[in-house]
Amino acid sequence: MDKLLIEGGSRLTGEIAISGAKNAALPILCAALLCAGPVVFTNVPQLKDVTTLLALLEQMGVKVEREGDTVTLDASGLTEPVAPYEMVKTMRASVLVLGPLAARCGQASVSLPGGCAIGARPVDQHIKGLQAMGAKVDVEHGYIRASASRLKGARLVTDMVTVTGTENLMMAACLADGETVIENAACEPEVVDLANCLIAMGAKISGAGSDVIRIKGVSRLHGARHRIMPDRIETGTYLCAVAVTGGSVRLTSTQASSLDAVIGKLIEAGCSVRCEPNSIHLSAPGKLAAVSLRTAPHPAFPTDMQAQFMALDCVADGAATIRETIFENRFMHAVELQRLGADIHIDGNTAMVRGVERLQGATVMATDLRASASLVIAGLVAEGETMIERIYHLDRGYEHLDEKLSALGARVRRLKS
Repeated sequence: MDKLLIEGGSRLTGEIAISGAKNAALPILCAALLCAGPVVFTNVPQLKDVTTLLALLEQMGVKVEREGDTVTLDASGLTEPVAPYEMVKTMRASVLVLGPLAARCGQASVSLPGGCAIGARPVDQHIKGLQAMGAKVDVEHGYIRASASRLKGARLVTDMVTVTGTENLMMAACLADGETVIENAACEPEVVDLANCLIAMGAKISGAGSDVIRIKGVSRLHGARHRIMPDRIETGTYLCAVAVTGGSVRLTSTQASSLDAVIGKLIEAGCSVRCEPNSIHLSAPGKLAAVSLRTAPHPAFPTDMQAQFMALDCVADGAATIRETIFENRFMHAVELQRLGADIHIDGNTAMVRGVERLQGATVMATDLRASASLVIAGLVAEGETMIERIYHLDRGYEHLDEKLSALGARVRRLKS
């Protein structure tokens, strides 16, 4: 497995471009299953998760063409509405093929995604929604098996706010007979991006971005062209990295409008942030102030930025309280940050972080995608060298992270296994 070696102490300066959003690209690529014609996607990030999903779609009979950040998918030859365990086990987002397959093919067989390091992410809301739309759904031998001659519009009220659940049911409803209303829907920008893509394909959707989404089913969707939104979590991660190093960086090809809660906390920490239509410039103060936060569904503070801000608080002036309300096991990075000298105390879903004068380089291990990002941020400011193991997590969600950091002046080196 590759490792990342970071020599701390460099101030990040300069300009880099943000890639397309992983969390938008994955459901949008699955949307291609809904039509029997070519769909062209641009600004698709080069990530391990994207590669895995494209391999899964190809195995189903989808024609896949990829050139740079452009991906063309043609599902007219879709033959195998099956997502086997061998593919799904490496990426939970594979469950997003369930809704499109059930709607277009009338059947789907999708392996249960299995466990996840950061906590339980059950698919019961996906199943409940499809059943309400008239599908017969069984879970047997580790597979979700759904069948329906044609899905029927229905009123769906999810028991919890679920992003992938909202996306799966919204895609399924596009080809259902009648109107579907999803209540308690996720409001994330990635859900809006998926809705915009589906609308370009001929879907009739209103309310995306609110907690009530209405979909009027149509008989078929058609090919279209869609550009994936910028990655707001990648943007926030680099902003935190710049902040802890006392740097000044301009991030291009991004949108500040999807990051209000994150930018607000960076300003609270003492950073100067200037937002333009497609770029963000951040200048860090001489010393950051500790910021407390509580994760919650959009538009509140995103759980995917919690670990990065914990790293920031580790070297800030004062103490902060971080409450994680989305996932029950998302503080595993705290133990690794402690190896670098961080002062962190965990009590249930709350972390108390007291800033220290300096962190010290050591060997640490990434436990999940965003945890690995927090270790990179801490390593950038730690004294000496920090070795991060199991960085395949990083490659799942950050395109060319070591190259982008190096372009900003960081001393980062990937060690090939």
